[in-house]
Amino acid sequence: MKSLTERLWFEVPGRRGFVNITSTVEDLVKKSGVKEGLCLVNAMHITPCVAHLPFLRKMAHSKGLA
Repeated sequence: MKSLTERLWFEVPGRRGFVNITSTVEDLVKKSGVKEGLCLVNAMHITPCVAHLPFLRKMAHSKGLA
């Protein structure tokens, strides 16, 4: 069975922010060699939110962040 564990650190300029980690996760899945299965992304010590990207874009635009 193949697996990979990576620890990533992200910083945002303010108290709140969005970081799109899709391409990073895709690259790590390719690096792992796993072709089929589950990818677990766990955010530690924060309150994470996983949402649909078009929704986030609309929300960011309405708040003047995009």
